[in-house]
Amino acid sequence: MIRAHGLRTQGGCARAPRRLASLAATSLVLFAGCVVGPDYTAPELDAPAAWSAPIEDGVRPEGDPARLAAWWESLGDPQLTDLVERAAAGNLDLSQALSRLRRARALRGLAGAERWPEVDLDTSVTRRETSDNVGVDGRTSTLYAAGLDASWELDLFGGLRRSVEAAEASLAAAREDVRDVLVSVTAEVALTYVDLRTAQERLRIARSNLEAQQQTLELLDSIVEAGLRDERDLEQARANVKSTEATLPTLQTAVSRAAHRLAVLSGETPDTLLCELETPAPIPVGPVEIAVGVPAEALRRRPDVRAAERRLAAETARIGVEQAGAYPELSLSGSIGFESFSTGNLFDVASRVFHIGPTLGWDVFDAGRVRDRVAAQSAVRDEAFSAYEAVVLAALEEVENALVGYVQEQLRRDALSEATEAARSSLALATDQYGAGIVDFVVVLDAQRTLLSLEDQLATSEGAITSELVRLYKALGGGWERLDPVAR
Repeated sequence: MIRAHGLRTQGGCARAPRRLASLAATSLVLFAGCVVGPDYTAPELDAPAAWSAPIEDGVRPEGDPARLAAWWESLGDPQLTDLVERAAAGNLDLSQALSRLRRARALRGLAGAERWPEVDLDTSVTRRETSDNVGVDGRTSTLYAAGLDASWELDLFGGLRRSVEAAEASLAAAREDVRDVLVSVTAEVALTYVDLRTAQERLRIARSNLEAQQQTLELLDSIVEAGLRDERDLEQARANVKSTEATLPTLQTAVSRAAHRLAVLSGETPDTLLCELETPAPIPVGPVEIAVGVPAEALRRRPDVRAAERRLAAETARIGVEQAGAYPELSLSGSIGFESFSTGNLFDVASRVFHIGPTLGWDVFDAGRVRDRVAAQSAVRDEAFSAYEAVVLAALEEVENALVGYVQEQLRRDALSEATEAARSSLALATDQYGAGIVDFVVVLDAQRTLLSLEDQLATSEGAITSELVRLYKALGGGWERLDPVAR
């Protein structure tokens, strides 16, 4: 599926020195501009040419980036669109991801600043008294000083450049993490909204059936009082009514919980949307056809895959940072300033002081510390590569599952629709036959229960189809381009 690490070592710079070289030979290497550590190339993906799930029932293999970028609009529900936009603006998980992005951006700036000289301005006033017991007369004096101190570590072996490379990759990963959170948030808002509308539809169906059952109960009550029917039929009808009534609190709870969740997803208190969403509305319905594209397109679009690839790049660059510790460090430092016992001549030429000079340091014996740090970081890089592979496989699995779920749920919905129509006819027939005295009342009760169950299942299946469609859009990596906070 994924070929090799896509990593190669650059020349001899990646090998720790085995012996001390002469200063002249070292100087030649220093100014060669060598960059230690492996150079990174992105892994090659051998993605399947097509999805294994059946492409049918309105699913097209062609891609449609424009619709995928704002897929919730294709569901044709303005209130859902409004909720998605509110969540994109106020969701707290997204806010945390943006904070992590700002931190990564600051760390990138910090890594880049390490490649430049550091200059400090120092001023001081020192009051000093010498000792009478060191061979000189004790006296008190005040020394005034002002100057600039500068230092610069030359990045001769590329350790700092690798550090910048790692920081840039980490910044890119944080940017993709924000987009991945946005994909998840938009999908969760849509799924929760569908759950709410599905629960409301099931509640409507239960209440409608309850009303019909209560009318039957009232009719039976009058018939039993007239002595035309057995009281057992009345009690069975009453039990049927109470059984249906028992489903209402559960469905109402589902409605309230969904409204609470939608408010929290928007960064608001749970009760904020209760009034706004209390009026029932139809379950959102997806477009007649949807375009899924090919696996390679989905992997390139998904932010979590791109983030994992950037983390792999960052960990690869950090190997070079550790390897740079095996080579000499050359830094330049100096200062220029003024010192005087009087402020009146502090800035005269005669008060000027300065020093400048290079410093060469080389840890010639470290008991294998650098080697072990490189080995440890290489293991971290390998872990990042495995994590990248896992994300890729999980992405493909998610799309395949969503495709199967979407197609199969439509088949289930069609069967339930036919079954529901048959149940309605059966109830009407049973009612007529009971009125004519042909069948017992239990036949009518069974027909009522069957119709209620099938209508409830049908409503649930309608919601499930839209939910599977939402999961498919999420699996394809849609939902971040239109609302991308990184691009603002």
